[in-house]
Amino acid sequence: MSPLGLGLMGMSDLYGPADEAESKATIHAALDAGVTLLDTGDFYGMGHNELLLRDALRGRDRENVVVSVKFGALRDPAGGWSGVDTRPAAIKNFIAYTLRRLGTDYVDIYRPARLDSSVRVEDTVGAIADLVKQGYVRHIGLSEVGADTLRKAHAVHPVSDLQIEYSLISRGIEKSILPAARELGIGVTAYGVLSRGLLSGHWSPERSESGRDFRSHLPRFTGENLGRNLHLVETLRALAEERGTTVAQLAIAWVLSRGEDIVPLVGARRRDRLAESLAAVEVELSEADLAAIQAAVPADAAAGTRYDAGQMAFLDSER
Repeated sequence: MSPLGLGLMGMSDLYGPADEAESKATIHAALDAGVTLLDTGDFYGMGHNELLLRDALRGRDRENVVVSVKFGALRDPAGGWSGVDTRPAAIKNFIAYTLRRLGTDYVDIYRPARLDSSVRVEDTVGAIADLVKQGYVRHIGLSEVGADTLRKAHAVHPVSDLQIEYSLISRGIEKSILPAARELGIGVTAYGVLSRGLLSGHWSPERSESGRDFRSHLPRFTGENLGRNLHLVETLRALAEERGTTVAQLAIAWVLSRGEDIVPLVGARRRDRLAESLAAVEVELSEADLAAIQAAVPADAAAGTRYDAGQMAFLDSER
């Protein structure tokens, strides 16, 4: 696996308009730079993201790419959210459509985006395990689950990867989830390493997000919380400038320093942002650097929760 992966969500959904040609060029640039992990979801743009990825991979060697797909989130024609479905019959349906949209006969990592409260995780994992036996899926992943759920799932079939938010200002996994993953030999794909752009160093209080950008509804991006969080960013900026890096590179390098079993996902939608993120791999942080970062941004320093109350209720990792 490459040190960093590329998350494709923003190329189709949730972060406002994106340029499709630039999105494809960014995927190509990532592959050319040696990135092997590409993360998508069948509900990103209601299938658009998978079709985008299919087009971007045309002419590339499929075996050199690790495609991670999330499923289970239900959408409506207006783009709204209507719950989660991880019933075994639904999983077979979801994978059938995913394989057709991606133009491939297997998915490298297949995972439910969230837990379905009406379905035992053992049954969900058992259904994906059947797909592994049939050759449609190579590895089983999970997303945003707690330590107990991770153990229950792993007892049914080996779980290869846990995708979960992890950044300087989202460190909840350190208490029990990350130790459980390491105990079980499960890798971690860390998304939100720049906290959806908040830690990019490019966000400003004057920035106005449209209704199509879900960040406009997130607690960390609204009201007094935004000001407090951007103050943390400015503290990081001072540290970054002392070390000749950008804020984004320092934030990504910090996640990289947490262990070789953690692969940060960067959500770059443009080649310039991708290049900035990839350069973080070359940033070496000393113990003194890590101590300075910890002092500047202590655990739980962020103002506001990761999602709004309704979305937080779906996170098994927060229970």
